[in-house]
Amino acid sequence: MKFRVERDVLAEAVAWTAKSLPARPQAPVLAGLMLSAAGEELVISGFDYEVSSRSQLPAQVEQDGTVLVSGKLLADIARALPNRPVEFSTDGPKVQLVCGSSRFTLQTMPVDEYPALPQMPKAAGSIAANTFAAAVAQVAVAAGKDDTLPFLTGVRVEISGDTLRLVATDRYRLAVREIMWKPETPDLDAVALVPARTLHEIARSLTGGEWVTLALSGTDKDEAGQGLIGIEAAGKRTTTRLLEGEFIKYNSIFPSEFAGDAVIETAALIEAVKRVALVAERNTPVRLAFSTGQVTLEAGTGDEARASETMDAVFEGEEISLAFNPGYLLEGLSALDAPFTQLSYTTSTKPAVLTGRPAVDAEQDPAYRYLVMPIRLTG
Repeated sequence: MKFRVERDVLAEAVAWTAKSLPARPQAPVLAGLMLSAAGEELVISGFDYEVSSRSQLPAQVEQDGTVLVSGKLLADIARALPNRPVEFSTDGPKVQLVCGSSRFTLQTMPVDEYPALPQMPKAAGSIAANTFAAAVAQVAVAAGKDDTLPFLTGVRVEISGDTLRLVATDRYRLAVREIMWKPETPDLDAVALVPARTLHEIARSLTGGEWVTLALSGTDKDEAGQGLIGIEAAGKRTTTRLLEGEFIKYNSIFPSEFAGDAVIETAALIEAVKRVALVAERNTPVRLAFSTGQVTLEAGTGDEARASETMDAVFEGEEISLAFNPGYLLEGLSALDAPFTQLSYTTSTKPAVLTGRPAVDAEQDPAYRYLVMPIRLTG
């Protein structure tokens, strides 16, 4: 194998593909990156039986071939190379890498021991890359971290025609985001449960292109990519296995009507919660007491350190005091990405819902909803 490629293009492609490599591979070859040169392109790929990544880039190929080398080492080298064209060539069981006056020799791994990458499922539709990344980030904050309950560690992807809905929950909060997209067929209906951490990393890494294509297999067991979701953008392609398990019936959790709501400036509320939470010990709540024209935030009790802060709020309903895990509340507020927050409630022991508003007197944005369970106060 012999080829020549631009340094910046190579470094970016290697870095992106190497992100999916396992920290503790099941077999030594799974720590490698496969480099396949043919025609006028180079394909760099990695696979750990759960997530596959494939990056395609232009190259001047003198001799077709495929090699497998250490992914981490290649990523470190590519990042450190001078800004000159990079030449690769094989020399028996080794690879020679030359860039300007820099020269490296890498050991190869046995290509025949490397698993074949899974087939890409059938394309389901496309969506703007930045929109997709932002939507995934908004819901991924609510996904569970407990691997003993794997179905709670995922993002549920629901496709219904031109609507794409993302949902995640850890049982203490629930995030839902709806976005419009371009389906391959107008009557498409599909559901997938995708590992939240993986989906978040993939979506965030694919914002360089304008569009992202989502690919899902159907119900046919013989169909390519069964049990996988594929995501592709700007010459980069990745697949990940779907999670199994029955997702909760989340629609029934949202209150059908509310006893009251308050509208507060989001940035100011975030800073106030952070300050008051400084005295909140682990697993203790921040209390929000709503009254006409204001909300008072408090934390700490008895002889412990205490804090309180009062700020303006447009409030409608009966006066109420709600207590929340400060971390959950802050993650929801930060995910809103709106100048103003509307907090709607029923009682002090039932879920409250956060939605965004572009202005105090504007309608709430129903596209993103963050439901959070209050903490029951004692005494």
